[in-house]
Formats: sequence, structure tokens, C-alpha cells
Amino acid sequence: MEAENGVEFLCNKTLLVTGATGFLAKGDDLSLIYIIAKELFQVLREVHGAKFDSFISKKVAPIDGDTSLINLGLNDDNEIYKEIDVIIHSAAVTKFQERYNLSLEINTLGAKNVLQYAKTCPKLQILLHVSTAYVCRQKAGLIPETLCKTLSDIVGLNIEVEKKLVDNKLNDLARKGASTKKIRDTMKSLGQKRANMYGWVNTYAFTKAMGEMLIWEHKEDLPIVIVRPTMIGSTYKEPFPCWIESVGSISMLSIVYGKGLTHFTHADSNAIIDMIPVDMVVNSIIMGMVANANKPCLTIYHVGSSMRNPLALHKLVENNYRYFNNNPWIDAQGMPVNIKKALLVKGRLHFSMLLVRDILKLMVLKIVDGASCHKFNVNQEKLEFQIKVSATMAMVFRHYLFFVGIFDDENTEKLRRAMSKEGMDGKVLNFDPNCINWDDYLLNNHIPATVKYLF
Repeated sequence: MEAENGVEFLCNKTLLVTGATGFLAKGDDLSLIYIIAKELFQVLREVHGAKFDSFISKKVAPIDGDTSLINLGLNDDNEIYKEIDVIIHSAAVTKFQERYNLSLEINTLGAKNVLQYAKTCPKLQILLHVSTAYVCRQKAGLIPETLCKTLSDIVGLNIEVEKKLVDNKLNDLARKGASTKKIRDTMKSLGQKRANMYGWVNTYAFTKAMGEMLIWEHKEDLPIVIVRPTMIGSTYKEPFPCWIESVGSISMLSIVYGKGLTHFTHADSNAIIDMIPVDMVVNSIIMGMVANANKPCLTIYHVGSSMRNPLALHKLVENNYRYFNNNPWIDAQGMPVNIKKALLVKGRLHFSMLLVRDILKLMVLKIVDGASCHKFNVNQEKLEFQIKVSATMAMVFRHYLFFVGIFDDENTEKLRRAMSKEGMDGKVLNFDPNCINWDDYLLNNHIPATVKYLF
């Protein structure tokens, strides 16, 4: 690894970033004006003052492309490929149970399309692919920084067959005149079914895993890094603490709890919530590029906290209670939402009994409501919504709420040590989870950021 820091590496480089309007990167087909208007860029605005717009216009140019298409959908006369030094592929569909056709096109085939485009770039020094640590199929034990599986390892899995299956199903639905909702629901159901069939917990993890498989299969001698973040939280320090944009699983737990939408969850209180601040993920991406540029390789980095500084689910729940008990959410009627200590229910039978109890209570409310000229309608609607939220949370997040696996980060730790050994400024590009005090981070950073930006 050369003694070059991230800033020096990026100087005078031309970077192509896919998914640049997403959480990790900051254009796609959204206007540049919309992107740079975000609070995230306030620090740069203060530095450059009146010259900020001209500075951005010289440094950033949005490209109208599509990773689901060959050549990224760029016109033949677009010769930007001749200038590209670095490709960061972060475009993805991140909903756990998204439509299978969309997830397959972007998360799986998109990875191959970006890889093939990278092969046409004569100046390319590195291709960095942003994946997810949860491409693994296990939820316990030590999970290595290796390819989870190759296509030949999964009996019966053929990505071309999956694509044909999707196309045939869509054509069949079109012939039958299916509604947009019917098509959407069918595609979501198909994705979950195919994921479970091959051993993955949801469509997102399944299609991201297949994307990695295609990269492995077609990589040839390109320098490639795969960064696998775990659950991404708000910024730790850079460009300023307490910023977040995406509603991930961790933020969703705070949202439904703080708004009083559920008070019990089907979960193991000792489950490992592997959380990492977004700026640490970005820093690891930069240093991963520095360490592997111009070297034919495929290096995988887990970027998380479970190995060095694990966070148990019960600690997250306790801090949610502490925060919202002292800073209650104000509802649409201007009233503070009173919360109870959340109950983490490990047993499926116990959880089912609690759901049945609330369902019976709802039935009684409906009867009383009907007999009293609908005086209890508000309470009835609230309870009905709480039941739906509790059931949905148990279904969508069950894998993560019972997750006790530890993501090995040996490669990432070697990267951190090399950065320190070569005299790089670790305070600037910090991605060490050991420095995180979880109580302080959750109470004074992540939960307030969730409330400010996502509620």
C-alpha cells in the first residue's frame, strides 16, 4: 500500500458514481441543483461561499444513465469512459421485499453491466462495488470476508433462468390485464419466494448476492473491491454529526417505537444489531480504493461493528425508551406520544398470543363502537394500525431481530492498520467502530437524526 491518503488519491481523478442521489453517495436523473441543495453540503458552502456553485459545476456533472442497461444506457457518442479513473457502483434497490423484476435488473444484472462498462475504461484504476454484509445466508457464528457462494455452488440457481421467469410472469400478467397493484404484489411475492427457495431471507440480500456472483464470474483481471456495510446509521462526525437520509431497519425501529405504533416486538434481546455510521462506510470506501488501485484483485471488506464493538438489541431498545421518554414525539393533534418500555418477545407462541390479545381487544372496540354511534373510532383505528405494524415488523425484520452472527473484518482491520502504519491521518478518514460509545451515539446522534430527518 503506497503512502498516499484518500485526499491525495482522489486529486485530479475522474470518478463515475452510480446511485449518487442515494444515502451513501451524494446524479442519476435528478437535477444537480436538488442534490447540492441538501443540508449535507452546507460545510462546503461555508468553505467556498459565493463561489460554491461554480466550484460544484466544475467538479460534478450528472449523467443520464441506467445501470440496468448494457453500456449503462449511455449513447455511443458519449466518450466519458476514456476519462474515468474510478468507478464506485452504489446504485441499488434497498427495500427488503421489493419487486423481483426491479431488484434483479438493478442489484444483479446492474452489477454485471457496470463491470462490463468498467472493462472499456482504459484509465480505470479501481472498480468499487457497494454490497451488503447480509448477502450471507447464515445468522450465527463468524461470517468471513469471502464470496458467500458462487453460481456453481447453489444447486439449480441460474440467473438467466431467473430473468426468463420474471419476463414470462410479467408477460402473463399483461395478457390477463392485471392491475398495477396486482403486478407489483405478484413481483414482490415472487422475489421473496425465490429468495427463500435458495436460502436467502429476502429479495434484497438474494439479488445483491447474485450481483456479487456475476462480478466474480466476469471479473477477469480488473482491480475490484467489494465493500459490505452492515446496517448504516447517521453520520458520526463527517461532514457533521447527526445527519441521515435513508429509512433503514435501525431507523424504522426508532420510528415505529417513538410514534407509539408498537410496544412489543418479536425479537431476541441478545441479537446483534451490527450498526455502522455512514461516514465510516464512506471512509472505508475511499481507503479501500487507495489500497487496491491498479492491482488485479477482488478484495472484500466487511464494514460493521459486531467484531470490534458489538451492539445488542436490548441496548438499542433501552436507548430508544430513554430518548423518547425525555423527548416525546408530538403527534398530528399536537399531543405528546406516551410510550411504554418495549417488550422483546423471543418465543413465537408468546408473540402470537400478544397479537391475538390485541385482535380480541379490537373486536370488542368494534362492537362497542358500533353500539355507541362510533364514539370509539379513533382508538379502534389506532389499535388496528398497531396490530398491523407489529405483525409487519415481525415478518420483514425477523432475520435481523434474531441475528447473532459476527461479521469477521480481518481485511478491514488490516486496512486500518496499514493506513496507520503509512502515516495516514486516521482522524480524517476514521472507520474504526471501537471509538463509538453506543449510548452517546444513539442518544445524541442517531435517534435525534432519525427524528429530525425521517419522522
